[in-house]
Amino acid sequence: MSDPTPAYGEALDRAFLFVSEAFRHQRRKGSGVPYLTHLMQVAVTVGEFGGSETQMVVALLHDYLEDIPGATEEELRRHFGDDVTQMVLVLSDSTTQPKPPWKGRKLAYIEAIRQAPPETRLVCAADKLHNARSIVRDHGLVGAEVWDRFSASRENSLWYYQAITEALGAGWSSPLLDELRDAVSRLRDLS
Repeated sequence: MSDPTPAYGEALDRAFLFVSEAFRHQRRKGSGVPYLTHLMQVAVTVGEFGGSETQMVVALLHDYLEDIPGATEEELRRHFGDDVTQMVLVLSDSTTQPKPPWKGRKLAYIEAIRQAPPETRLVCAADKLHNARSIVRDHGLVGAEVWDRFSASRENSLWYYQAITEALGAGWSSPLLDELRDAVSRLRDLS
């Protein structure tokens, strides 16, 4: 059904073009799938769970500062403004290369998410949901070697998914969070 009012604006167009160029040569760990598919899925999930256009833009950009060498806050701010940049910063567990040690990064990220507003938590939950579901799916394809794709052990990865899910649920509820809890439960069942 067509509606004369646009469902989204040019900011989403710009963000999609921006990340499609930035992540052109990146693939998901171990699967060879273009990384852009993850960013698109997170944005789709955010939109399906009532997220705004700004949240969908953030979903597309959420890994930019963390994963693109030479990416800067200033560049994001120039292209997408302060609100988007601030949300991307909260959603980045590191903006430096080389990244700090894994455990410290994750502990700081978990605490940042525990303090984050609902708008940011929605994007985080969509990101973690897609990651968890991808691990479950890939485990069905390649078995336990799926865990070899990550810098953390299987045990640490499981701890992280449980801890970030609990942090998201501290003072926030959403049907998306319920789906994430189910996906994390399926992750634990793999072990």
